[in-house]
Amino acid sequence: QVQLVESGGGLVQAGGSLRLSCAASARIFSSYRMGWFRQASGKEREFVADIRWSGDSTYYADSVKGRFTISRDNAKNTVYLQLNSLKPEDTAVYYCAAGRFGATYDSWGRGTQVTVSS
Repeated sequence: QVQLVESGGGLVQAGGSLRLSCAASARIFSSYRMGWFRQASGKEREFVADIRWSGDSTYYADSVKGRFTISRDNAKNTVYLQLNSLKPEDTAVYYCAAGRFGATYDSWGRGTQVTVSS
């Protein structure tokens, strides 16, 4: 397991943008994937996007496809989530996670709050 620390959350108006970052405490191996999840108040945590640590494979939830972009910087052991065209329903705590490809995520950050006002 690695320690993950998210940053970049905040308050933004609808239609605005934010960029979330997730820094890992150790090297992320090529066999890993990193993902973003979110949990709105009173709701279950849901998948947002993930990325393989090698190659170009990414995957998005339908609700964010075309608006959010996940990317990585291998040298910095950091994964990013660019949030564009934000909607009030995107308001949630956003969590970063890491795990071996094909297995469950076994490392989680503490989350960063994103609030979108209408």
